[in-house]
Amino acid sequence: MQQRQTKDEIFLQRRILRRKGITLPKKKANPVDAHVGYRVRLRRVLIGMSQERLGELLGLTFQQVQKYERGMNRIGAGRLYEVAEILGVPISFFYEGVNGVQRSGEGGGLESSAVMDFLSSNEGIQLSTAFMGIRDAKVRRRLLDLVRSIAGEQNGAT
Repeated sequence: MQQRQTKDEIFLQRRILRRKGITLPKKKANPVDAHVGYRVRLRRVLIGMSQERLGELLGLTFQQVQKYERGMNRIGAGRLYEVAEILGVPISFFYEGVNGVQRSGEGGGLESSAVMDFLSSNEGIQLSTAFMGIRDAKVRRRLLDLVRSIAGEQNGAT
């Protein structure tokens, strides 16, 4: 049976190869791990929780939370259960959009990446929250027309 190499041994081997001009491809995130991490980040941002706070609640550093969110480190089953409890979602939330898994209560289709990117950004959350705070439907429509107009001018001025 082969013995597993330590991290130090792997580091030294990579260093020797670099000196010889040989570079190995960097580790890529598994697509499912990246998706689960993205969904962790989405939920964390939507509820206004920092990486530091999530890390504290999990007994981790914020750097480890970053690695989870980027999909560079896998989240084990027990840890994912803890994350789901802390973020107040079922575990299935993290897999929505993978291999056709649908969002709860939706008829079908995968989530739009651009929309999800917007909704998981700080500006997107702030804008969405402020927009929904406008009670007058006519004012919301006029604001939407204004944003479309500005976007159209910027896209037309390329």
